[in-house]
Amino acid sequence: MKTSFADRLIAGVRDKGPLCVGIDPHAAMMPALFGAPGPDAAAKWGVALVERCVGRAAVVKPQAGLFERWGAAGLYALEQVCQAATRAGLIVILDAKRGDIGSTAEGYAEGYLGAGSSCPCDAITVNPYMGVDTIEPFVSVAEREGKGVVVLARTSNPGSKDFQQKLIAGPEGEPLFIHVARALAPMIARLRGPETGWSGLMLVAGATGPAEAARLRATSGDALFLVPGYGAQGAGARDSMAGFVQRPNGLEGGVVNASRSVAMPDSAKGAAAAKDWERAIDFAIAAAQAELVEAARAAAPAAS
Repeated sequence: MKTSFADRLIAGVRDKGPLCVGIDPHAAMMPALFGAPGPDAAAKWGVALVERCVGRAAVVKPQAGLFERWGAAGLYALEQVCQAATRAGLIVILDAKRGDIGSTAEGYAEGYLGAGSSCPCDAITVNPYMGVDTIEPFVSVAEREGKGVVVLARTSNPGSKDFQQKLIAGPEGEPLFIHVARALAPMIARLRGPETGWSGLMLVAGATGPAEAARLRATSGDALFLVPGYGAQGAGARDSMAGFVQRPNGLEGGVVNASRSVAMPDSAKGAAAAKDWERAIDFAIAAAQAELVEAARAAAPAAS
C-alpha cells in the first residue's frame, strides 16, 4: 500500500520544518547567471533551486503558469524541474489551479497525479468554484496513487474578498470559503493519513487573513493547509500559522510557502558566480525555515 501524501508531508515537516519553497521563474527577475530569460534558463534555475532545497526544506511548489508562458518549451522545463525534485526525494506541490468537468478533469488528474506522469508531482492545486463534482476526479486519482489535492479556499490576494469572503444567506450568513470547506468534509476524510490523522485534501489558507485561517481550521478539521502570503506578500511567520493547531512539539497543520523572498532574494539576483548564488539561496532558505520553526515551537506548551 502506498504511503499517504499527508503522512509523507507531515514527516517532512517534522524533520525539516514547515517551509515550502516556491519555484516561480519570473522572467524579469531571473538571475543573469542562468542565461537570458526563457525556458532554458528557467529549467536550469529551477533544477539548481531544487538542489539547494535538498536537506534544507521538504516541500517545493513550482508555479505552472510561469513556465507555461513559454509554450511547449516551458512545459518541458517544468517537467525537468518536477522530475529533478522527485528524484531528490522532495515533495512536489504543482501550483496549476486546474478545474473542469467530467472527463476533462480526469485528464488533468491523470496527467499530473497519475503513475505515468511526465510532470510528476505529489499534489496539485485545484479551483473548486465549478462544484465538488469537478474535484472528484482529482481525489479519486489521489486515493489510488497516494497523492494530495490542494483546494483554493481563502487565498492571499486582495481580490479574494470579491467572492471568497462574500456572506451567503445575508449579513448573518457565512463566507463562501467556509461553505467550500464544509462541502469538502467527505473528501477530507477519504484522504486522511493513517499514521498522522492529517488529510491530504489540503486547503489554501492565505497568511494575509489569519482570522479567516483560524475560522477555516475550525470548519475543516484535519485538512492540511497550504499557506501563501508569507515573505514578499507581507505576512509574518506567526500569522502564517494562525490556522495550525497545537501539538506536543508546537504548531502543526501544513506548509507555509515562500517564493520570491527565498528563491529570488536581492543577494542572489546579481550573483556573478554559481557559488555566490548558492550561498545566497542557502542563507535565504535557512533564515525562512528557522523563523517558521521558531514561531511554531514558541507556541509549544511548557514542559511540566
